[in-house]
Amino acid sequence: MSLQNPLDQYPRPPFEADDSGDEPVMSPKPDHGEETYRGNGRLKGRKAFVTGGNSGLGRATALAFAREGADVVFTFHSDEEGAAEALAEIEKSGVTAASLKVDISDEKECTDAIATAAEKLGGLDTLVMVAGYQNNVPDILDLETDQLDLTFRTNVYSLYWLTKAALEHLPEGGSIITTSSVQANQPSADKLDYAATKGAIVTFTKALAQQLAPRGIRVNAVLPGPFWTNLQPDSASGADDLSGFGSDTPYGRPGQPAEIAGAYVYFASADASYTSGATLVVSGGSPN
Repeated sequence: MSLQNPLDQYPRPPFEADDSGDEPVMSPKPDHGEETYRGNGRLKGRKAFVTGGNSGLGRATALAFAREGADVVFTFHSDEEGAAEALAEIEKSGVTAASLKVDISDEKECTDAIATAAEKLGGLDTLVMVAGYQNNVPDILDLETDQLDLTFRTNVYSLYWLTKAALEHLPEGGSIITTSSVQANQPSADKLDYAATKGAIVTFTKALAQQLAPRGIRVNAVLPGPFWTNLQPDSASGADDLSGFGSDTPYGRPGQPAEIAGAYVYFASADASYTSGATLVVSGGSPN
């Protein structure tokens, strides 16, 4: 395989994003790995549950797992079209796959989703929690309790609910992977509640790793920097905010979802057999 300069491997700003319709229209279109990710059988025979597999990092991860040989069930919240597209692409890998419409801010829906996934896959050995909620609010005086509650229920509470349900199925050698953010250590002023949840996820991951070590279950976290996903137009205070998105990184551009999928594959694979309680930052060279 020839070398690729990461500075120009993908498009650089300025970008365009319009969230005025039902689904964000983004230019360039995010790369989830459809044409770029090549599997090597690293997860053959695995049975994985991935949240947020309809778009962004979750979609890239679910696709990468399938191309590495894993059977996959992924969740989506409301984007049925994106979920159908993702499922069709995953099924091309010849694995067992399914999508579930789930509101992860609801405890019962989390518990039921795990049970359904385990039934569809004939078991479960990998839990990958990617989905999250973000809505930028520049002033704390405008940050309503309803949003605060939704952000924490979606980003933090769901980790507890999904993990508790999954532990009924995860065997020795199983893997749990969470998704934090560089916001955990370098919070932006307009992401007060979101950044707080991402800090909590790091702490949750490190504590759970110690708790589950005697059971032979590994727990690790991926910390993305700026990635070009529909989360950006969904959460931005205006489309103009995104024209230079990612330009302040050393690479001068945001990451594409396909560029982070390998981090999740690594944590799920046997290559990470001695790795637990770890955080892997993927941020285009930005220190964190």
